[in-house]
Amino acid sequence: MEWRDQGILLNTRRHGETSVIIEVFTPGQGRHAGVVRGGTSRKIAPILQPGAQLDLAWRARLEDHIGSFTVEPVRSRAAVAMGDRLTLAGLNAVTALLAFCLPEREPHPALYARSEALLDLLGQDALWPLAYLQWELGLLEDMGYGLDLSVCAVTGATEGLAYVSPKSGRAVSAAGAGEWVDRLLPLPGVLRGQGAATDREIAQGFITTGYFLHQHLARDLGGKPLPEARARYVEAFSRQI
Repeated sequence: MEWRDQGILLNTRRHGETSVIIEVFTPGQGRHAGVVRGGTSRKIAPILQPGAQLDLAWRARLEDHIGSFTVEPVRSRAAVAMGDRLTLAGLNAVTALLAFCLPEREPHPALYARSEALLDLLGQDALWPLAYLQWELGLLEDMGYGLDLSVCAVTGATEGLAYVSPKSGRAVSAAGAGEWVDRLLPLPGVLRGQGAATDREIAQGFITTGYFLHQHLARDLGGKPLPEARARYVEAFSRQI
C-alpha cells in the first residue's frame, strides 16, 4: 500500500534511536501517522517542525499498518512563528486542535484548505486573530457542531441577534432572550461577518467558540480535555487588548 500527497505536519514523537513518528494532515488522507527513518538526523530534523508544509510519500505492507514516510520540504513556517510569542501560540493552537479532533485517516478536504490558508497568514498580525476565529467556526462545522447564527431560535427574527444558545448553537435575539439571558453566550457581530471586528469582539467570539469546543466537541470525543495550546493562544491574545 502506498500514497503520495502534500500535507501539514501536526506533531512528532521519537521512535527508537534515530527515527520519529509523525502525524500529518493531508487533503486526501486526513490525519495520518507514519515513521520517518532517520528523522532525528541533522538533515531531516529541522524539516520536521509543526506547521511545516511537506511533500509526503507513505508506504506500508498492509493498509492498517503504521507504515513509513519519506518527506520533502515544501515550505517551513517555523521561522515566522519563532519570531513572535503570539504567532507561535497560534500555530500551536491550530496543530494541536487538528491532532485532537480529526478522526484518523478520514479526509476533510474543506477543513484542510482552510487550515493551509490560515497557516499561510502566520506573521500577518492584523489578519491572524480574525482568520483564526473564523477557522474555529469552520472547524466546529466540519466536525458536525456548526453554529446557526442566521435567525433567532425563539422569535424567528433576523435582526437584533445578540446571543447564542449554549445547547443548540443557534442565535437568540435580545428580545427573545428573556429570563435566560444570563445563561446565553455572546454573539458579537464578528461571528456573523459583520462590524469592524475589533479585538474585543474577537475575544468575545473566542468565548463562544471555546464553549462549543470544550462542552460539545471534546465531550463527545470521550471527555478528553481540549489541548491547552488553544487556551494559551486565547489568553495571550486577550492580554494584549
